[in-house]
Amino acid sequence: MARTRARGRDVHFYLFSEPDKAIGGMKLNPSITEKVFLSMLDILIVASGPYRVTLRSTGVDLMRTGNALNPGHYDIRPYSRKCTIFITDEPCITRILSRTITGRDDFFRARVRERDGKCVITGIVNTEADVNEWRGFHTAHIFPLSSEEYWVQNGFSRWITNRAGDHDTGINSCQNGLLMLSNIHEKFDGFDFSIDPDDGYKIICFDKDPFKIGGSILDPICRDPNDGGAVREELLRWHFRQAVLANMRGAGEPSFEMDFPPGTDMMGEILGGPGAAKRMEAELFSRLNGVPFT
Repeated sequence: MARTRARGRDVHFYLFSEPDKAIGGMKLNPSITEKVFLSMLDILIVASGPYRVTLRSTGVDLMRTGNALNPGHYDIRPYSRKCTIFITDEPCITRILSRTITGRDDFFRARVRERDGKCVITGIVNTEADVNEWRGFHTAHIFPLSSEEYWVQNGFSRWITNRAGDHDTGINSCQNGLLMLSNIHEKFDGFDFSIDPDDGYKIICFDKDPFKIGGSILDPICRDPNDGGAVREELLRWHFRQAVLANMRGAGEPSFEMDFPPGTDMMGEILGGPGAAKRMEAELFSRLNGVPFT
């Protein structure tokens, strides 16, 4: 069953012209400051001129500061009456837990493990790496394998500098990967948190933060500018934009159940849930090309 992202929101925002109709919202946690919130709105809002964001209960405009964002209702108002303003229709992809494509990403997995050696989100080191034991650690794709056709069509390979020839799309480059604990990987693929490379690689949580990672910084080991295989900030920026769209626009995108115990009618649950066609396409692409998790 899909989880509703809008449930539990304590921040709601509105266009000035429709003060009773929320166009989106979010759940607050300590990693959300006024500056972070305004940068998120820059992704969501398309305006022909500058605008201000006002907390309705106080009438005070937000500033790009490190002050914690307060819960409440926020009005988005252009400075000029001639300014047009609306919410973006930028597409948000349907994402499932990324999986191995048999034989294609062995090098990806090995190179990400070699580069990182730890969960780059929590900092937990794999103390058994010397005996090649990686249980509990996943090599996560930033851009998902299940959407490789979208990757190719939109030229994402232009950001990959270590492709193995013209026929290599680059999606399995270590520059599109991060090493994470397995439970952290599931949260990352579900857009429950992301990394903002334009705010010092800060980790931003969009849901509850049981692992206490919000506000921490992506480990520098995976982004060493002297390493030709370092993670690409352009892909992190893409993931952050997707997380904003998935969690904050309208009621949010469906958040899918990824654990199907034995005996579960997985097909029935997918077809009976939201976004069935897109999710089925992603699931089939993943499962037909590989079985184990990355």
